[in-house]
Amino acid sequence: MAESGLSVVYSDGHLVVVEKPGGLLAVPGRGPEKQDSVATRVKKMFPGCIEQPTVHRLDMATSGLMVLARTVDVHRHLSIQFAEKQVEKKYVALLEGEVSGAGGEISLAFRLDPDNRPWQIYDPVQGKMGLTRWRRLELENGRTRVEFIPLTGRTHQLRLHAAHGRGLGCPIVGDSLYGSGRFGDTMYLHASFLAFTHPVKQIRQEWQSKVPF
Repeated sequence: MAESGLSVVYSDGHLVVVEKPGGLLAVPGRGPEKQDSVATRVKKMFPGCIEQPTVHRLDMATSGLMVLARTVDVHRHLSIQFAEKQVEKKYVALLEGEVSGAGGEISLAFRLDPDNRPWQIYDPVQGKMGLTRWRRLELENGRTRVEFIPLTGRTHQLRLHAAHGRGLGCPIVGDSLYGSGRFGDTMYLHASFLAFTHPVKQIRQEWQSKVPF
């Protein structure tokens, strides 16, 4: 099902799982030119949806799976699952350069740079810890395809963990903040897997999304 340029991979009376295209905001921004978003499109597609259906977010440049709640109770239950790290998420990224090693875990504390928003900077003293598990999938003509499993949900976590010298030291291809991409470029980061317990049906459900690069 695809409406309003948004692919819906699952929906019922309680929640919606969509594939967000890269370049679309997850929630509305400030100003009339930034009102188009996953949240606003879902509300148009599903009348009666709550005002703020978004349970989690993907960066504007990131593509892939997102879940949105249609009721207040479902939003609360899903939010608790995210907060208690009961939701499984996997991403695939293509990185600039060749990453050595087969995989591991990245642990870096970082915070917003208030003088250079929305940049996040490494700060072992005042930063909040971000944890990411990673696995090298293959090398492709001087680039590296990796799988990321975020264990925390910090802003720009995967982008910074890929680019920073204390992480993998290889920015995501097309990243205009931490790599060599320019604003508007396609960023090669895709939310490819999502799993959680349905708040009403009380069964574990999972979805996979084909990586577009």
